Amino acid sequence: MRFSTPLEEGRLLRRYKRFLADVVTAEGEHLCIHCPNTGSMLNCMSEGGRVWFQRSSDPRRKLAATWELAETPQGRLACVNTARANSLVEEALRGGVIEELAGFTALRREVPYGAENSRVDFRLEFPEGPAYVEVKSVTLGFDEGHVAAFPDAVTSRGTRHLRELAALAREGVRAVLLYCVNLSGIEAVRPAAEIDPAYAAALAEARAAGVEIIAYGVTLSTEEIRLVYRLPVVL
Repeated sequence: MRFSTPLEEGRLLRRYKRFLADVVTAEGEHLCIHCPNTGSMLNCMSEGGRVWFQRSSDPRRKLAATWELAETPQGRLACVNTARANSLVEEALRGGVIEELAGFTALRREVPYGAENSRVDFRLEFPEGPAYVEVKSVTLGFDEGHVAAFPDAVTSRGTRHLRELAALAREGVRAVLLYCVNLSGIEAVRPAAEIDPAYAAALAEARAAGVEIIAYGVTLSTEEIRLVYRLPVVL
């Protein structure tokens, strides 16, 4: 996935009201930009840290640009725009990159399913039956080597998705949790039990029920992002 227009570099002044961030460009221009991330963005933002954003030419927009990338304290690049994850996964699915999910005959997005009125990110059709695929964007990395963690904040929604996937698996329906690791320099993924123990417990229960848990990493630059390689999940 290539960015439609070049990203510009700046420095983060502050993020506030969840969806707003103030940045200053290399030329000294102060901007209020859109922050497309509802999470805590733990370890993905620091005052004065380098960020990259994309301007929009749409006159109807209230904010002139969208925050796309950030440099973490460890010097990694992180894609903080969580909306990119599903597009990256779809591109990889259609390109045959995700070997575990190759060979599908049809792809649908945002399909209703489950007893808790959820919507799964992808429903893939295979000759032997459907596969329900839930995607999670991972951007949290600590100083403990090259292992990313999910989630970066307590997520009752993520736990609900695990329950829904586990229920499908118990019924014999293929259910998949796919971590899209939007962080450079990562070699494995783990649940962040120290942040959300309920999610970590639900993940273990989902795996025991037959949910497939896989992770793929990306190559990141200010020009493009690509989902390219399999990562181990440490449970």
